[in-house]
Amino acid sequence: MTEPTETPGEAKVVFPATTDGAIETFAPASPTDEILETRQGMFGVSGTGDTSGYGGLVEPMRAIPPSARPYGGAFDAIADALEAALPTYRQAVKAVVIDRDQMILQVDRDHLHEVAQALRDDPALRFEMCMGVSGVHHPEDAGRELRAHYPFLSITHNRRVSVEVTAPDADPRIPSIIDIYPGNDWHERETFDFFGIVFEGHPHLTRIQMPDDWRGHPQRKDYPLGGIPVEFKGAQIPPPDQRRSYN
Repeated sequence: MTEPTETPGEAKVVFPATTDGAIETFAPASPTDEILETRQGMFGVSGTGDTSGYGGLVEPMRAIPPSARPYGGAFDAIADALEAALPTYRQAVKAVVIDRDQMILQVDRDHLHEVAQALRDDPALRFEMCMGVSGVHHPEDAGRELRAHYPFLSITHNRRVSVEVTAPDADPRIPSIIDIYPGNDWHERETFDFFGIVFEGHPHLTRIQMPDDWRGHPQRKDYPLGGIPVEFKGAQIPPPDQRRSYN
């Protein structure tokens, strides 16, 4: 790999040669200086000791703004190809974020299916693989509390892109894309199980790990820790929600 080069005030990242032999470079966008909150410790522990070993961690949570053109290197090529393939591009793609050498397309949920179809089928894109879907819960983000994150991989062009879709707690529906990427079948079921996102059109959207009659979704941030006391070599260990105080 060519060594990264730097110019004053701007980091320049150099990628390996692409399939056509060209070298692609880009300058990643800088995060905004706006700090939304500052998190103390790995789990936001307050009031009691932190047994995680990360109690001294202080991490500012920053808002990453949408990026402006030119994005740089392959990112512009991806955006150009998707815009050419998708007549509804401006309605479908609400924002593009370039951060930490990654491209994230923030897509309106009503257009997710057509975006996924274009990413797979357009010759200039050819994202043959969707690596699954992960849920994220931001209870403080009103109207966008639930997020589904899809990482895509193009074997043909050796490129990666991520798609992010949001839904409100009050209406947690996102279209299923397993008719386009069948490998996402159990990923959608897992995200439904743990986050409560309803993937419309999934032929068998049932829980994949929790019992069918389980109440709630255990990976949401407002879900209680619960647990039972454990005896270990004569010592009584209380359940997690009695060991620490989480904010």
